[in-house]
Amino acid sequence: MKKILHIIAFLTVSNLSFGQIQLYKRGLASFDKGQYDLAIKDLAKVTNIAESEKANLYHKIAESYRLSNRWVEAVPFYEKAFEAKLATPEAHFHYAFALKAAGNYDMALKELQQFIDSKSTIKAFNEKAYREVNTLKTIEEIKKKRNTVEFKNLSQVNTKGSEFAPMVRGDELVFTASRKSKTYSNGLPYVGLYKVKIDKTIAEMSKIEKFSDAVFDDERNEGTPTFSPDGKTMIYARGNTGKRKDLSPDMDLYISRYVDGSGWTEPRYVSASDSASWDGSPAFSRDAKTIYFASNRPGGLGGLDLYRVNMDASGRFGTPANMGKEVNTAGDEMFPYVAEDGKLYFASDGHPGLGKLDLFLAVRAGGKVTVENMGSPYNSNMDDFGLVMSKRGDVFFSSNRSGGSGDDDIYYYEAPQKTELTNNDDPSKNPLLAPKPIDPDSATKTLTIKTVNYYLKGTIFTQNNANESVALDSSRVRILDAENQQLISEITTGENGRFGPIILREDGDYIILADKKNFLTKREDFSMSGRAIPQSLLKKPVTDTTFYTSLSLDQIFVGKTFRVDNIYYDLDKWDIRPDAALELDKLVQTLSDNPTIKIELGSHTDARATEIYNLRLSQKRAESAINYIVTKGITRERLSAKGYGESILIIPNAKTENEHQTNRRTEFKVIEIQ
Repeated sequence: MKKILHIIAFLTVSNLSFGQIQLYKRGLASFDKGQYDLAIKDLAKVTNIAESEKANLYHKIAESYRLSNRWVEAVPFYEKAFEAKLATPEAHFHYAFALKAAGNYDMALKELQQFIDSKSTIKAFNEKAYREVNTLKTIEEIKKKRNTVEFKNLSQVNTKGSEFAPMVRGDELVFTASRKSKTYSNGLPYVGLYKVKIDKTIAEMSKIEKFSDAVFDDERNEGTPTFSPDGKTMIYARGNTGKRKDLSPDMDLYISRYVDGSGWTEPRYVSASDSASWDGSPAFSRDAKTIYFASNRPGGLGGLDLYRVNMDASGRFGTPANMGKEVNTAGDEMFPYVAEDGKLYFASDGHPGLGKLDLFLAVRAGGKVTVENMGSPYNSNMDDFGLVMSKRGDVFFSSNRSGGSGDDDIYYYEAPQKTELTNNDDPSKNPLLAPKPIDPDSATKTLTIKTVNYYLKGTIFTQNNANESVALDSSRVRILDAENQQLISEITTGENGRFGPIILREDGDYIILADKKNFLTKREDFSMSGRAIPQSLLKKPVTDTTFYTSLSLDQIFVGKTFRVDNIYYDLDKWDIRPDAALELDKLVQTLSDNPTIKIELGSHTDARATEIYNLRLSQKRAESAINYIVTKGITRERLSAKGYGESILIIPNAKTENEHQTNRRTEFKVIEIQ
């Protein structure tokens, strides 16, 4: 409905030519289909647009660049959207990471802080924002971590398209590239697997070929392979064709085996995959008994998490296990790789890094896993991922850093050949490959695990008639464990309205409940996810850090009205949509926390239909909301429904869609306090 109303407002308010209108509508349609290149081409040509639509236009262009992994190009369009009064807090979150990709770390920090201050309800975004604030505050320390190794662009392979996820198999370099003749529904070429033989040196590469006809499909995305140590088993990611007949809507893992004399077998679906999720970038352990891979399946900690699953000699798979909070974050972890020495490398945009995806090394010391950023020149302010090594010490990885041939490129470091080595040179121990993984037996001697004590302090206040903050003394504050609802601490605020300090677990999730007589009880979630300081950023053996929060309590009395945000209905309907249900669930929680109040739920419309029609529609919507609340356990005796139609307009002469939406609102009024 919102999109339809956007277009209606655009058509009625603007005086544009039919061609401009068609470009705008077509661009929005392409965006909704995920065809971001097409969306950009059309939306960028809309040069004259109603003021009420400018923010939406620029935001859609910015999002099209972001969602097609062109973060730097998105920056100026986010800025134009904000200038046009874009009121979407999540846009500041995405804009911050676009600024980081552009190397503007100070501005990125400012935008993330603005997003945090908006108190978004998107948990994953909040966790990532807190973690990234820690990173940006210490970005100069991360920059200092430099290696003397030099990487070169693999120009023999790279094109204007994408070449990424290199993998060494014997004397072959196998990689993923966007070279197929057919394109996906988003207008971009399908990616497939290719190979090139490395002779004595990397510079002496043979002609590039398709990896195998058995795993090459013109109408599928195929890529990110991993090979067993003997090179005879391959697991790789294979996408759907974009057609309705596909059983899986996303990317899955497939396995193929090499048979002497006949080549690679027909790919077979890996049972450890989740057909309803994205599974990709697999990696074999050195003994070929474990597969590591990235997935966004339910139950993870963020976007893409790293998982591991056992595989027996016959190719049967066990149950995948998430690798936990020590490795995974609220961001994306992907492209795992297990080196010859058994150490795990991967890419992440959730751990402290210089850009989007950075390369990291997981190190176990004293029974605890820590994650180390590999520093530059491995990492840049863009995406760096897919690191692998050859037995002779060559290093390959992917990056879309500036100065490349096109989109994602492959970069390499070539280890000195044996004839060039001095007595002390050994490719497997080359100092240019620092940081070296730490041997488990000596780890406890060389690494000291630093300790952090986390505390929470807060303030309870209210807003007076002059909209000034006034501290509330004698307020009861309860801290609950979010997982089991058990009470952890109960305290009363002093004259200054303050409470704490309360000690917190590093991985804890909490609920803060504040109440005071004649005030509405308020609750707020507080999660430590994303807030813990990474080991690599700690300077002292023991660090104390305190987090601060504040809760504003609303005074209640009979007749007091509260706005319920974001209750939307489809045009001419009163069914409770999923997005409306989320907001009504918050009202259910408020009623549960305040069992002494009875309320009237009022529904208001705008003035764009007849008065009697709006009155009837609003009454049906109010009754529908009440019925939903009752299904959640609130007794009907505490509730009444009232449809006000257009009788109480906040903006009497509304013209723009934003103004009409201000008039279309849901409110609850306290009608009795027991």
